[in-house]
Amino acid sequence: MLKELQKKRSDLKDISEESKEKRNTLNAEASALAAKRNDLNKKTKDLINEAQELKVLRDEINEKVSEYKNKRDDTNAKANELFAKADSIRKQSNLGGPSIKALRKDIDRLEFAQQTEVLSTTKERELVGKITQLQKQYQVKKVQLESNSELKTLLDEAQKIRDEASEFHTELAEYARQAQEYHEKMIAAFKEADRTRAESDVAHREFVKAQEAADEQHKAFINAQKEIRDLDKEIFKLKKKDKEGKSRVVKSELQKDAKSIFEKFKGGAKLTTEDLMTLQRSGLV
Repeated sequence: MLKELQKKRSDLKDISEESKEKRNTLNAEASALAAKRNDLNKKTKDLINEAQELKVLRDEINEKVSEYKNKRDDTNAKANELFAKADSIRKQSNLGGPSIKALRKDIDRLEFAQQTEVLSTTKERELVGKITQLQKQYQVKKVQLESNSELKTLLDEAQKIRDEASEFHTELAEYARQAQEYHEKMIAAFKEADRTRAESDVAHREFVKAQEAADEQHKAFINAQKEIRDLDKEIFKLKKKDKEGKSRVVKSELQKDAKSIFEKFKGGAKLTTEDLMTLQRSGLV
């Protein structure tokens, strides 16, 4: 019985040590996963904050886009009104046809082609003829405009306002570019935050799994320790009982020897030192 209990205790000791080792390994794994999860959560939070800041910047720039769009459109509307008045004056003064600005642009374009392109004699003659014709129209238009101060003033004012609208458009385009840049960076930050959040979720699930497994191993360790303590009590009782039994046997044998020695003593036999010690241990003397 005692040997069986001792073997069972030895087996439980092995189970306890194995469970303890597994528990410690799983706890270390859970701790590492928790640290990874926390780092990813922090990174996700930082990315979301960055994305929110970019969103604020984008919205502020979009307000500028809206502001300069309104300025451009309002300024263009004013210029269009003046150009419409100029067209009305042209019609009233029989000054139809292309504007002096359009004529100057066509002349410059054709002269540039004449200077840079390789042309046949016929093509070059045709080109020179067109340039000459346009230059005549330009001079006529110039004289007409200079003779009509009201139209000239109106066109100059309209062009000045149109140039101002063009400047507003240039600033609008730059603000729109900046807003788009902030928008793209914001989208990238949100996407990266989604990716790190997904990684964090995976790490958390693995952490819970490892922690639960560690808890199971800890329970197994605690149960094994409890069983060992219970077995130790039983083993102690058995050993005590066995010791007491052996003690009674020894005492019984000792008393038998003492009685035999005592009988010899009463018969006049001489006792040795060992005989006297036996009598003392037995309590007979």
